[in-house]
Amino acid sequence: MSDPGPSGRFGRFGGRYVPETLITACEELEEAFRDAWDDPAFRAALSQTLELYAGRPTPVTPALRLSADLGVTLLLKREDLTHTGSHKINNVLGQALLARRMGKTRLLAETGAGQHGVATATAGALLGLGVTVFMGERDMERQQLNVFRMRLLGAEVVGVSGGSRTLKDACSEALRHWVAAADDAHYCIGSVMGPHPYPWMVREFQRVVGEEARGQCASLLPRAVPDVVVACVGGGSNAAGTFAGFVDTPARLVGVEPAGGAAVAGGEPGVLHGFHSYVLQDEDGQIQEAHSISAGLDYPGVGPEHAHLADTGRATYVSVTDDEAVAAVARLARTEGILPALESAHALAWVLKAAGTPDLPAGSTVLVTLSGRGDKDADQLARLI
Repeated sequence: MSDPGPSGRFGRFGGRYVPETLITACEELEEAFRDAWDDPAFRAALSQTLELYAGRPTPVTPALRLSADLGVTLLLKREDLTHTGSHKINNVLGQALLARRMGKTRLLAETGAGQHGVATATAGALLGLGVTVFMGERDMERQQLNVFRMRLLGAEVVGVSGGSRTLKDACSEALRHWVAAADDAHYCIGSVMGPHPYPWMVREFQRVVGEEARGQCASLLPRAVPDVVVACVGGGSNAAGTFAGFVDTPARLVGVEPAGGAAVAGGEPGVLHGFHSYVLQDEDGQIQEAHSISAGLDYPGVGPEHAHLADTGRATYVSVTDDEAVAAVARLARTEGILPALESAHALAWVLKAAGTPDLPAGSTVLVTLSGRGDKDADQLARLI
């Protein structure tokens, strides 16, 4: 999990598949990011903003009661405790500071569950940048709280009515808008997807999650490194950031996809939204709709670096059902007093299912990244539980 180089390739995946009008914008962004990431002043400004504004470092919390129930030692990396309530703020603050450094005056974003949109609206308010967020109308219906938060923060929220009216269609609309607005607007992609340099850049901005967790686990665990590291995967930014901190250790890496959108298990190599990866598609190469109770995982592809980690066997990708994710929300809430986002609950659901089996033997130590808090899902959960 290092620099993919100018080609933006992770093995056979990644690359840059965009209209000619966006090639220059992507090349300028790559040059600007490389320059900023090598600049100690930029890195220091980002670290200070993450600490004083976003609330880093986030703790690793031992889940004592649930550990006793499961027969494993369960640790939770608490990204739900960041300002705005999810890991998304890490990447957005990095991109927003970079956009300002590049002289951009506006941020464009797509969002599914709304957490990336809220984080982008927050960063825009903090730095004085205009914000336009594209969101599928179906996701707007099930995430009304986050739509309100974005608008209260000053962002324009544009409903997308085409296709499945979910994250895939919001991404498509944001890319189309960027074609005409690249001179003054920066497209702030929320996950490790899109054309190069986005998958690499977003992973680097999220690397703070894994690096913090590795140091924290070293002080909590006798063997310093957990046996298994688990995170949910849609596009896969929280998982990429977490895995980056442990990829050079003996820890087993497990990414958990939604059963209705398991691109690694059920997809084929293809191109979507400017990158080459595993994508859900039919025999004619037409993109199939993903389904997940979680708006943030409702995406028919996966970040190209995850596809590479799966191909090389360094990470394992599994899936859980909607019902299992909902049950995991209730289980964590009632044993630990923590309400996780439906996205994060997918990772926890796999642990609940695997504990005591050969996949997660009794006595194992496991770290789960809680990528976000569940307030945004309360209305949806009230109808389900």
